[in-house]
Amino acid sequence: MRSVLRRLRDQLTHSAQELDAEQLQTRCDDLGTTQISQVQDRAMVEVSGTVRNLTVPSRGQVPALAAELFDGSGALSVVWLGRREIHGIECGVYLRAYGRVSMRRGMPTIFNPSYEILPRGARGPHGD
Repeated sequence: MRSVLRRLRDQLTHSAQELDAEQLQTRCDDLGTTQISQVQDRAMVEVSGTVRNLTVPSRGQVPALAAELFDGSGALSVVWLGRREIHGIECGVYLRAYGRVSMRRGMPTIFNPSYEILPRGARGPHGD
């Protein structure tokens, strides 16, 4: 009985995660940004997504704020060198970032991107 309930819970949770990913992909398409799964090394891209994780190195290391951006198709790291925090950048925030992609430990990364924090209900560039 327990395994049946566990499988049902996993299916419901997985479906909710899939729905969230699909909604994020649709939002990125509405904004006209590149899907993260499609970015290529050394390309200039504009991506958008939700900040899932923030990482700040310990006090003894060079300051750098790293955020994982997820758009439903994949994840990308955005790193602001010389910063320990940026007002408004926190988990759950939706943002658009622009810069050159470089592969860092197998993860697409944009260093010191231009960025815009978007309101939760933001649509495409023409309000569509």
